[in-house]
Amino acid sequence: MNEVELTIEGQAPEPSSLRLVATLALAGMLSGLLLAGAFQITKPIIEANKIRELRKGVIKVVPGSTAVSRMALREGKIMPITDEEKTDDPVIYGGYDETGAFRGYAIANEGAGFQDVIQVLYGFDPARQRVIGMHILSSRETPGLGDKIFKDMAFVSNFDDLSIDPTIVVVKDGRDQPNEVDSITGATISAKAVVKIINQGNEFWLEHLPEPGNEPPAPPPEAPPETTAEPQGEQAAGEGGDS
Repeated sequence: MNEVELTIEGQAPEPSSLRLVATLALAGMLSGLLLAGAFQITKPIIEANKIRELRKGVIKVVPGSTAVSRMALREGKIMPITDEEKTDDPVIYGGYDETGAFRGYAIANEGAGFQDVIQVLYGFDPARQRVIGMHILSSRETPGLGDKIFKDMAFVSNFDDLSIDPTIVVVKDGRDQPNEVDSITGATISAKAVVKIINQGNEFWLEHLPEPGNEPPAPPPEAPPETTAEPQGEQAAGEGGDS
C-alpha cells in the first residue's frame, strides 16, 4: 500500500521553516528598533539626571559651595567647560560660594572594590592640602558590609578633614594621625579601596592643579527662566484705544 499524506479536514498546514525564520527575524528587528528608539529618547534624560546628581554631590563634598563649575584639563591648564560639552579630557569640578569665592575642588575617580567598581567623588582643599568630603557615586559592595562605605557615617566622616600628607592610610585601631582613616569591621577591603581611589586621584591631579589662589573664576550666575511679561499701564496693547 502506497504511503499517503493524511491531513485533518479544516486544519491549516504547518508553516515552513523558512517562514518561521523570517517571522522571528522580523520580530527581532522590530524589537531592536524599539529598544534603540527608547534608548535615544531616554538617553538625554538619563544624562541630565546624572549631571544633576553629580552637581548635588559636588556641593555635598565641598562644604560652603552653592555653585559648581565643570572644568577640563587641556594642554596642561584647567579651563571651564559646559555640562553639555563632550570631552575625552580629564574633568574636575570647582565649588564656589554665593559670593563667588572658591571653596575647593571635587574630584571623581573610580577603582576596583571587593565586588565591583566603586565610583568616588571627594572634595579637596588645595590651600590646606586636605580632603574635605567624600561621596560614593556608585557601588555594588556587599549589603550589610561593604555598603558601609556610604552608609556608615562614622566612616564617611573620616574624610571631612583628612590630610593627604604623605598619603592617606587605613588603620584598624582608631585614627590618631590627620592622614589616617579608621577602617570598617568586616569590610576592610572596601574601605581600603576607597582610600586607594582617592590616593590615585590625588596622584594625578596634584601636579596639574594651579597654585592656590589661581583657580578659575566662579561660573556666571544661571539666567532666570524666561517669562512672558504682563502688559503694563492702564491699557494693554490691542485692547480699547482710539478707533
